[in-house]
Amino acid sequence: MTSPTDDIRGHAIETARHEPQGITYAGYLDLDTLLSAQNPRSDQHDEMLFVIIHQTKELWLKQILHEVALAQSLIRAGDLVPAYKSLARVSRIQAVMTQSWDILATMTPSDYLKFRGDLGASSGFQSDQFRRFETMLGLKDPRFLRFHAERPQAHDALVEALKAPSLYDDALRQMSLAGLDVPAEVLNRDVSATYEAHPGVEAAWLEVYRNTEKWWPLYQLAEKLVDLDDALLTWRHKHVVTVERIIGRKMGTGGTDGVGYLVDTLKRRCFPELWTLRTKL
Repeated sequence: MTSPTDDIRGHAIETARHEPQGITYAGYLDLDTLLSAQNPRSDQHDEMLFVIIHQTKELWLKQILHEVALAQSLIRAGDLVPAYKSLARVSRIQAVMTQSWDILATMTPSDYLKFRGDLGASSGFQSDQFRRFETMLGLKDPRFLRFHAERPQAHDALVEALKAPSLYDDALRQMSLAGLDVPAEVLNRDVSATYEAHPGVEAAWLEVYRNTEKWWPLYQLAEKLVDLDDALLTWRHKHVVTVERIIGRKMGTGGTDGVGYLVDTLKRRCFPELWTLRTKL
């Protein structure tokens, strides 16, 4: 007669026989490496939170870049519907990143000032992954390349993103292929430059929004793009509020105007005509 303990032990042995040999949770996730990457420079308690919040954002940005790259490849191939999943996932990740500002806001100005000096000239605006994300959405600015000269791989990845068509360029190309009148000067523009709004593109999108049944795949794509832009603006706004709450109007650690710089970013739109057309519907 077997005991409950024997049954549990036997089940564990049987389960182990069917699992890939040598793979554990910690090993699969490389937890020892991941959890040893938090190295605060001071002995202040709240610096650990500051490090983890920013490292987590970088991990989410890595996934965002992974998803946008897939979405672009699908859209370029004309497979608009499968691209929706990746774009929707990106906007959900953006929402999680925005919520993380509330966690950082539990750190008071006094808490932050105890270790702010240890950050040196480092600043979140130097994030190469965030700049790649902006660049892939069409906000291209080669001035940020100088912050990554000491990291060749990050520098080269940003250069490639600057040279390549953006997600919006890909969407406009598909509009043209579908039969909509997208101006030739837009289709043949220098894709290394930040996209500038064009009345002809607005007119093309207006046609999509006025006849959604005919242009349903493009209409849904447009709304997914607006989701991304909306989420990015929401993230920027919460960033502004959190920074002002913690450091007020002080200059940023990276030499920027702090809150003033962040407020200026709220004016940016990745897909401008998708916003302006709403007034004309």
